[in-house]
Amino acid sequence: MSFPIETPALQRALRDRGYAEPTAVQSAVLQPDAEERDLLVSAQTGSGKTVAYGLAFAATIMADGALPPPGAPLALIIAPTRELAIQVHAELAWLYEHTGARVVSCVGGMDPRREQRALSAGCHIVVGTPGRLQDHIERRHLDVSALKVVVLDEADEMLDLGFRDELEFILGTTPEDRRTLLFSATIAREIAALARQYQRDALRIDTVARNQPHADIDYRAVRIAAHEIEHGLVNLLRFYERGGCLVFCSTRESVRQLHGRLQERGFAVVALSGELSQTERNTALQSLRDGRARVCIATDVAARGLDLPNLDLVIHADLPTNKATLLHRSGRTGRAGRKGMCVLLVPNSRRRQAEALLASANIRATWEDPPAAEAIRARDQARLLTDPLLTEAPLDDDLAPGQDLLARFSPEIIAAALIRLYRARLPSPEDIAPPPPERPRFERSRVERAAPEGAGAPRFRSGPMVWFRADVGRRKNADPKWLLPLICRVGGVTKRDIGAIRIFDRDTKFEIAEEIAVEFLKSVTAANNPDIRIEPALDVPDAAPPRTGPQPERGPKPPWRGRPNKPGSPRPPGDKPNEQARRRRNKANNVK
Repeated sequence: MSFPIETPALQRALRDRGYAEPTAVQSAVLQPDAEERDLLVSAQTGSGKTVAYGLAFAATIMADGALPPPGAPLALIIAPTRELAIQVHAELAWLYEHTGARVVSCVGGMDPRREQRALSAGCHIVVGTPGRLQDHIERRHLDVSALKVVVLDEADEMLDLGFRDELEFILGTTPEDRRTLLFSATIAREIAALARQYQRDALRIDTVARNQPHADIDYRAVRIAAHEIEHGLVNLLRFYERGGCLVFCSTRESVRQLHGRLQERGFAVVALSGELSQTERNTALQSLRDGRARVCIATDVAARGLDLPNLDLVIHADLPTNKATLLHRSGRTGRAGRKGMCVLLVPNSRRRQAEALLASANIRATWEDPPAAEAIRARDQARLLTDPLLTEAPLDDDLAPGQDLLARFSPEIIAAALIRLYRARLPSPEDIAPPPPERPRFERSRVERAAPEGAGAPRFRSGPMVWFRADVGRRKNADPKWLLPLICRVGGVTKRDIGAIRIFDRDTKFEIAEEIAVEFLKSVTAANNPDIRIEPALDVPDAAPPRTGPQPERGPKPPWRGRPNKPGSPRPPGDKPNEQARRRRNKANNVK
C-alpha cells in the first residue's frame, strides 16, 4: 500500500526517506472522509504522527499542489516541549523540502529576535511552544490572520503542563474557519472538552488498542536493594551494550548526581533536564543521535514525543508516578517497527507499587535479579570475539608490527595484553549482593491475624529476628505512624519484614527478619539519613508484660451525654437548652 497523495514533491520526500507504506495513523488521516475536516486523533507514541498531520494538511495549504509566496503563515503547530517542537520542525522541513516551504520554529530558550526576523521575512509553517507563540502574537511578530490549519500535538501533555490559558489565547486569535487537528496519546475528558470547544464536526480517529501496551517493547522488572540502585544501573548498562539508552529519574538533582557518577566511571553519558539551557539540551540529544554519547540521563522532559532512532533501551531508575508516565517513558524505544527493551529498577520496599503500576498499564514484565559481574565479564568475552578488531581483515601496515610482536612474545602473552586493553576501555561492573529470598506474595507479617483456634492462640509467626536501635524516642515524639515508613524507606524493606517495635524515652528498638538483617544494615548505612540513626541493638528489650486479671468494666453512658442541642436527645430533668454548656463554662471559670 502506497501513500494516497497526489503532490509529487511530497512523494519524492517520502521516497528519499525510505517511506514505502503508511502507518496506521497515516492511512487513517489520508482517507477521503478525513479531507478538509477537523480531526481528533489518538495514536500510539512512535506511530508517525508528525508525518501524518504534515500530510493531512498539505492539501489545505497547497492550492493546486503548490505553495504561495512566503508571507503570513498558513499552518501553526503547537507542541508542549522545546525538544518536541524542534523535532517537529526538523520532520516538516524534510517533508516539505521539495515544495519550497519555509518552516520557522518559535521555542523558549532560543533567541526571540532571530525568530522575529524569520517571521518578518515570511514563512508557510510555524512550529512552537505555547508560551513563546503567545509572546510573539502579543508583540505582533506573528500574524495569525491567514492561518488555514492549527495542529495541537500531544494535547494531553500540554494540559498536564498547565498550558490551557496559552492554548485558549492562541486559538482565540486564529480565524474561525481554520481546520483544527488535535493529536493526543489518549482522549481524556479534558481533551474531549477542548475538542468540543474549538473543533467543528471533528472526525474521531482512534488507532490505539485500548489497555494494550506497546507490542514491540520487552519489559523487565529488576529487584534490587534501595542502596544499590546505582550499582544495578551500572551493571545493566554494561550487560545490555546495544544502541542508545535513556535513563529516567524523577528529579533534576537525581539527573545531575547520576550523570556525574556515570561520567566518573567512564560512560559516554549526557544529561537532559529543565534546568539546562536549550543549547545544552539540543547538544545532548544530538550527541545521542549521532552516537557520540550512548547514555542519556533525563527527567520526564524527555518522556514525550522525542524520536531517537537508535534508542534500544529505556531504564526507569526512579519508578514512574502513574501509568501514562510509564507508557510515555517506555515509548521512546520500540519505535517504527524496531524492537526495544524497558527495564524498571524496583527497590524491595516498592515491589507492590511496581506490580500495581504494571497491572494498571496491562503490562506483563519479567521479574529478575540485576546482572552479576561474572555474567557481564562473560558477555565481554563474547563481544571481544566478534569485535571488528579481530574480524576485519588486517591492513598491510599492521602485519609487520604484528609479526614483530610474535617474534618477541608468545601468542598467549599478546592475547592477554589484548584482553587487558579491551577491558581497560570498559567501565568496571559492580559486585551486587544477592537479594533476599523472595517471600510468597500473600505471606502475612510477623504479627499474624488471629488464629482460628481461639483468642488464646499465638499472634506471632515463628522465625528468627534481629533487634535494631533507632536514636529517637518519646522525647522526640517517636510514633509508629511515621517511624515505620521511615524505617522501610531507609532500609529498603517492607512492613512484612519488621516485627515488634518498642519505643522508650530516648530511643526505639525494633525487630528485622534475620534473613535480610545484613542487607538492611548496609542500606541504612548507605542512606546516611540525617533524621534518624539506625544501628544494631546491643541489648534486647524485655517482653512487655501481658495484661492479667479482670479489667475494669465501664458503666453505661448516661443518656444526657449526647449533644444538648441535638433534637430528640434526652436531658437531665429540669435542664433547659444550653444549660449544660453554661454550667461547664462556669465550672471552668470557677464561677458558682
